Amino acid sequence: MSEHVVDVSWSRGEREFSYETYDRDHEWRFDGGVTVPGSANPKYLGNPGPVDPEEAFVAALSSCHMLTFLAIAARKRLVVDAYDDHAVGVMAKNAAGRLAITQVTLHPKVVWGGAEPDAATIDRMHHLAHQECFIANSVTTEITVASGN
Repeated sequence: MSEHVVDVSWSRGEREFSYETYDRDHEWRFDGGVTVPGSANPKYLGNPGPVDPEEAFVAALSSCHMLTFLAIAARKRLVVDAYDDHAVGVMAKNAAGRLAITQVTLHPKVVWGGAEPDAATIDRMHHLAHQECFIANSVTTEITVASGN
């Protein structure tokens, strides 16, 4: 078992506190000392600059999948030179009729250093990465890895 702590801070400041006017900007402080500015999605009156929770959710799924995939490759003694993903999350009503990130599609592109495994091996590695990803195992969102490489 492990514990993961993030401090999230917000304050009203000088603004009026009504739905239309309160500031959605806040901070996420991680135990390693990194501070990330956060806000609501602009559709919900947030600031477009900082990271919104929906983007962070999609990023966490993509990052977890990538890190698990890299671990699998390293254990197989396959060299990965680069890994890029264009992850897309879809917000829609879930089975209970509530808004949720109902689907995330990962579009990983892997650059191999040396011999590239065949497509079937890469697909199996992505499948295993999905099965072993801690974040994917923690959510009900449908997660798809689009075929590519």
